[in-house]
Amino acid sequence: MHALDALYTRWPFYGSRRMQWALADDYGIAICREHVQRLMRTMGIAAIYPKQHTSLPALGHTIYPYLLRNQTIVRPHQVWGTDITYIRLTQGFGYLTAIMDWFSRYVLAWEVSTTLEADFCVTALRSALTHAIPEIHNSDQGAQFTSVDYTSILDAHGVAISMDGRGRCMDNIFTERLWRTVKYEEVYLKEYCTIDDVRDGLSVYFPFYNTRRRHQALKNKTPAEVYSAGMS
Repeated sequence: MHALDALYTRWPFYGSRRMQWALADDYGIAICREHVQRLMRTMGIAAIYPKQHTSLPALGHTIYPYLLRNQTIVRPHQVWGTDITYIRLTQGFGYLTAIMDWFSRYVLAWEVSTTLEADFCVTALRSALTHAIPEIHNSDQGAQFTSVDYTSILDAHGVAISMDGRGRCMDNIFTERLWRTVKYEEVYLKEYCTIDDVRDGLSVYFPFYNTRRRHQALKNKTPAEVYSAGMS
């Protein structure tokens, strides 16, 4: 699973067949494609390319339309995006979720968990809402984000709910870029033993990401600079 995480971070468009080949070529790991598919499901990852299904909602949960088609994002809190990624530990694994303001790339809130239950996503959402109320909240169709616990909070705050459409491979690209940055600049450089170690490390990294790390896409400004300027 650690090898799959590294491969997926490098080549998120790889499906199970290419992952099977890459595991053998790069790591000497020979397993069948069905085993790769099972591990990818456990990790909550799927290849980013136009396909029939993106993430699977829980049975009975409402699927919301995609609201960002032809949208030009020009201010903070116009659109928030969220997602979940796998986090490697020396023994076992965990998950990270984050909520990002798309205009500034500012990470408003994040949380970690040892399971894919919706609780840690709900906690991150509640934390983000202490900053402001967005106009639109965008996510994939995963069970965590389609759960009543999650969507009811957005509804209560009058937030328009947008979910990535089927076959729309670039809907959450900002968050995918965030995951790559976090993993190469923090996670892969550390030997996290427990989820508490992850929390401690990210508690240092995300302030650096927001306030010190300049982004070429932001004209070499930090997310905090763009976020603050947009709010003034």
